[in-house]
This record gives sequence, structure tokens and C-alpha cells, in this order.
Amino acid sequence: MMQFIDLAAQYKHLKNKIDKRIQAVLEHGHYVMGPEVQELEEKLAEYVGVKHVITCANGTDALTLTMMVLDIKPGDAVFCPTFTFFATAEVIAYEGATPIFVDSDEATFNICPADLEKRIQATIVEGKLTPKAIIAVDLFGLPANYPELQKIADKYNLKLVEDAAQGFGGSINGKRAGSFGDIATTSFFPAKPLGCYGDGGAIFTNNDEYAELLKSYRVHGKGKDKYDNVRIGINSRLDTIQAAILLEKLVEFPAELIKRNKVAENYNKTLAKKYKTPSVPSGYVSSWAQYTVLSDNRDAEMMKYKEQGVPTMIYYGTCMHQQTAFRYLACQRLTFPIAEMLASNVFSLPIHGYIEL
Repeated sequence: MMQFIDLAAQYKHLKNKIDKRIQAVLEHGHYVMGPEVQELEEKLAEYVGVKHVITCANGTDALTLTMMVLDIKPGDAVFCPTFTFFATAEVIAYEGATPIFVDSDEATFNICPADLEKRIQATIVEGKLTPKAIIAVDLFGLPANYPELQKIADKYNLKLVEDAAQGFGGSINGKRAGSFGDIATTSFFPAKPLGCYGDGGAIFTNNDEYAELLKSYRVHGKGKDKYDNVRIGINSRLDTIQAAILLEKLVEFPAELIKRNKVAENYNKTLAKKYKTPSVPSGYVSSWAQYTVLSDNRDAEMMKYKEQGVPTMIYYGTCMHQQTAFRYLACQRLTFPIAEMLASNVFSLPIHGYIEL
């Protein structure tokens, strides 16, 4: 049967290089924060085009560390899309702040700038919460509309966070995902465009102060060493074997992106008459974390693919405002027509750098 994401084919292609990298770690024995971690941070900074990269244990921790650095706390409002993975909103609530959900753009499925501004204004008028930050998500590989989002962030004096977990490798006018806003995060979960063989994450910023804070927060709030704790932090370090694997995968990544885009082009040609296919605005490049289509007959279409041995997935069937965990926010009285339509109609087809065209 066809694989939704074929990690085995990728490993087979890179086996000798990855095995050699892992063996080197086994021989030097620095399993946590070993030399490969620093090497990876330097290579990622170079690739994305930012001053600082701080790796951590996973993508959710990357967002949590970002919330800590931005001093997000109870009484703060943080705006994020309702059509996203749970972690985007979870990390806001984890800090005691209030997630304010925003509807989607119908063309790109990303956070809608016009709806975002309405929600910011409504929050200001209500006067119960302090608007503090925006978390935008590069959904399915396509960077969010950062030119517009940055204007809104500047207008209302909000911090802008890029959740590039799905967007890594994408770009807007040559500027790469991970370099937008005040601070950006990514995940190296195996299914992501650049994934490791376990959990991993990273934070990107050009802000020297944020970078120093992040380095402290990820190791229990350390000062001059791990036994000198100057603030309350967490334990979130990327292990060296995952860094070693990612170093080899990063070398191969540009070639894989080319293949992903060819697969997407092929899908567009063959499926455009059947479904609403993904829209990539002019000047944008998607890293195609998922190839997601809209169908008003989703279940039947997915069953047809299943019968042909082609796996499909739904990302995401439940919006954040519909989640049981966020019932306390009483979002039911609010409307998110585009996001709810997407949740009822989207499904994704296999896409990776090793599909035979």
C-alpha cells in the first residue's frame, strides 16, 4: 500500500550518511547538547536567514518557550487561528493567557488578516484582556500573509509569532519561513517537511535578548551553569542523535522540496476539475507539508481512495473553538464560517519527496 509520508524511502536514500552520523554520536557519547546540536543550530540559522536558532525538545515546547520569552501571562489575549493543530492554542492557555480565535482565509486556509483585526478591535472595546501577541500558522506548508499580519501587529503594538512547524522551507518573495515576525518556531516531528526520528523543535529570532533568554529557559532557567538557576525554566533540549539525523536531512532538504512541488503541480493538474485545490499566492512558495483539497462529498471521496490503496487524512476535523478543552471560553456564540466549512470539507493526499511521478 502507498505510504502517506514515506519515511522508509527517505531513510533508504540517506542510510549511509545517517548511519555514519549516528555512529559518530555513539562514539563521542555526548548524547544531550553534543557538538551536532550547535552545528545544526548554525546550519539552520544560515538556511532560514536569521541571527539565532535555539533548538529544543519538540515544536510545542518551542511555542511554550516563546510564550515565556514574550512574558505571556494571565489577563493577556493572544490571537491565533481556530483552524490549526491544538498545540497552537494550548501553549497560550498553558501560560494562563486567553486564546482569541480567528477565522481562516478562504483561498489559503491561513489566518485571515481582516478577521484578525476585527477580533483585536473587539477585544480592545471589551476591555477585559490586554492584547499581547499574534501566533500565525504556516498551514500545510504555505507561509501566512506576513506582510499584512506585520502591519496589524505594528498598528496595535502586538508581538508577531510565526508557527513554521508546517511551513519550514516555504517562502515569501525569497524570504524563508522561520524568519517572519519577532520570533518563529518549528517542529521536527517525523511527519514535518524537515523531520527527525523522534521529537525535536527550534526557535528562530534576530533578537539577541530573546536568544539569551531562550538558552536559559530551555535548561531550567540556568545562569552561568545548570546549577545556577536565575529564573524558572523548563527542561527542553534537543538530543544529539536527532541533531545528527537532521544535519543530513537538511543537506537533502532543498532537493526534496523541489520534488514536493512537482508532486503538488501534478496533483493540481489532475485534480483541479474535481476539487478546490490549494492556492499559492504570487511570490509565495509552499513546502507542501500536506496537499489538502476541498470536497463537499469528503467521506465518499476518501473511501474511493481507500479502495485504490491510497491513504488520506483529515487536517483538521475540529476547530479550536469547538474543542472540549476550550469550552470555558464560550466561543459558541462567535462565528467562524470559513474555518468550520474547511473542517467539514478538507482532506489531504499523500505528499513527500519520494513519490514516483
